[in-house]
Amino acid sequence: MFRSVIFRLRVVHQHLSLLPRLRLTRTMSSSNQPTAGIIIIGDEILKGHVQDTNSHFLCGQLFQMGIRVEKIAVIGDDLEKVSSEIANFSSKYTHVVTSGGIGPTHDDITYKGVALAFKEELALNDELVTLCKRFFGAEHSLQSPQMKMAFIPESAKLHYGFDPESGEKNMYPVITVRNVVVFPGIPKLLQKDFNLLRKTLFRESNITFHYREIFLACDEISVAEILNEFNSKYKDCIQLGCYPDLLNSYFKVKISLECQDGAKLAEAHKELLSMLPSEKVVEYEKDPVKNASSKVYNLLQSTTQPELITPLSKAVKTLEEALDKYKLDEICVGFNGGKDCTILVHLFFAVVQKKYGDNIPGNLQALYIEGKPTFKQQEMFITETFSRYNLKPVIIHGRIKDGLKEMQSSHPHVKAVIMGTRRSDPFSEHLEAFCMTDPDWPPFMRVNPILEWTYQEVWALLRALQVPYCLLYDQGYTSLGSRTNTAPNPALRFVDKYGNARYKPAYQLTDGTRERTGRTKSISEIVEK
Repeated sequence: MFRSVIFRLRVVHQHLSLLPRLRLTRTMSSSNQPTAGIIIIGDEILKGHVQDTNSHFLCGQLFQMGIRVEKIAVIGDDLEKVSSEIANFSSKYTHVVTSGGIGPTHDDITYKGVALAFKEELALNDELVTLCKRFFGAEHSLQSPQMKMAFIPESAKLHYGFDPESGEKNMYPVITVRNVVVFPGIPKLLQKDFNLLRKTLFRESNITFHYREIFLACDEISVAEILNEFNSKYKDCIQLGCYPDLLNSYFKVKISLECQDGAKLAEAHKELLSMLPSEKVVEYEKDPVKNASSKVYNLLQSTTQPELITPLSKAVKTLEEALDKYKLDEICVGFNGGKDCTILVHLFFAVVQKKYGDNIPGNLQALYIEGKPTFKQQEMFITETFSRYNLKPVIIHGRIKDGLKEMQSSHPHVKAVIMGTRRSDPFSEHLEAFCMTDPDWPPFMRVNPILEWTYQEVWALLRALQVPYCLLYDQGYTSLGSRTNTAPNPALRFVDKYGNARYKPAYQLTDGTRERTGRTKSISEIVEK
């Protein structure tokens, strides 16, 4: 553990040592380009009780509109600090956007802070009085907390959004004072108000930000000199960024290029690609789920990876047959965060996407059997996968047999379970692509699309399709059991140049027969099989 910490500190030190040399330009500006400053208000943000997602959303939306965010400030519920920051931002930026501090309680001070910033008083707004009475009840006095949101800065303007489909007016308006837009702090409300009022509240720029990205399978240290050379040539017109990602399974560094001249950007992008080591450039798929169907079926026609066509074709054919035999709500796909069921979920989603297009009838169902103590990384990945593929989890507890009995009772419409079983798994010699459970088990059709796949084929297809997988596999784990019987595979162990024992990622294991070398069987596992 100590050596691992030392190794990480060395990596961080190397990255920090680059900072004086990697001065990538970030000062491109135009006098005609609108700017913005964002102020996030709330003690709960500064204390870490609530995670700020509003600034991330606002930055992305404003960037798309050609509005450059110059600064983000996060401040607590302090009236003097709020008013001072608003006044400061208002004098510097085209637009000022605040989030939070609107409501009936003592710490909701944004309206008062805006008024103080422009030396105004809070004034009672008759329109807001009507709204507050409609929402909270007419019996409340003007001095009650329920009426607090009816007091706004004297020069404030009210802006209502209208639903584009129904034409219905938004219940509560967004207020603006001069160049300050005051949004609620609740992310769902802020996003709704912004989307309805973006063209009303913001001066959309005629400037377009053209943007390119390059992904590299190497660390930033190895390309630092190349980036410095490129930056010295293009610093006056290209904004260059370099961002390491220590957790991504497919790349280590993302390079971004931004320019207001599309032709100039294309020229610079081409030149930078020619300077970088071509074998380290990754064609990274940012959204493998959205394009799952096209990627899978295109791979079936691949001439560059013909060795993958046979296993992929058999799996796809089995899944297509399952969808012909059963309705979608009669199928459940088994998932526990392991590599086999990860590629299986992706392929199933791709085949469903191919059959139904954008009109998938409901959510795909995923069977997750809890029982064995799992790794935190595995639990996190399972949750992320449910969200990524919009899966409806069917969570049952205990042993597999008991769990299936529970599912039979709670989900009687389910008739088939798609499994990530392979022939090399214990007790799988007799299985076929479609086979019923044993007579003394609850009756389900077991569908085994990847039954004949090898260990190497699993990894080749995971990585060819750039499917996200559990991070433990990049740390030397090759087969995930329970937390108590699973360790990194000793076949992947190596000693780095600093003398630290480390492990290669699972996809670099060449001998598939050693897949479970990091596993120790428990009696309960053997009996359950």
